[in-house]
Amino acid sequence: MDALVPAFVAALLAAWGEKTQLIVAELSARSGKPGRVLLGLFLAGVVSSAVAAWAGAFIAATVTIRAMSLMVALALLFAGVAGFIPRKADEGETKTPMVLAALILCLAAETGDRVQFLTFALAGRFDAPVLAAAGACAGLTAACAPAALLGADFARVVPLRVVRPVLAIIFLIAGFIVAVNALRLT
Repeated sequence: MDALVPAFVAALLAAWGEKTQLIVAELSARSGKPGRVLLGLFLAGVVSSAVAAWAGAFIAATVTIRAMSLMVALALLFAGVAGFIPRKADEGETKTPMVLAALILCLAAETGDRVQFLTFALAGRFDAPVLAAAGACAGLTAACAPAALLGADFARVVPLRVVRPVLAIIFLIAGFIVAVNALRLT
């Protein structure tokens, strides 16, 4: 259970204002079918989180606990720095079924994103890939649900220019604390 809650919280916070959330809002606004968009997002979250968690557990077997703790710190610091980089949703028309379009676009947006990196690090640190993947997928879905439900109004209702830097600072502070504690491990 040690990996479930941290992965959920990390993914929930890291997904705010990210490309995946903006894509979900755009697809929901265009299609008027937030349920199908959320289903595609959920499927993309399952795949992305499972790959990241499996890789994290695989790497954890080859390194020390200190190295994995430092990896978590690095993931948190990466998430903080990435929070200061502005994001924009991709524009484009699609004739693809909405669930498939959401799956493909969200999976592409999540590949190498901070949610995936955090999932990788937490799965390795806590040696619980299934729980880390489940928590990250749930957190990603929960963060993107408002975007799906609000659609075109999402950018107007949610002040992402304020939310992203505040969350970035929280990740930077958490990363610094984890790094200091990891360096103290004996």
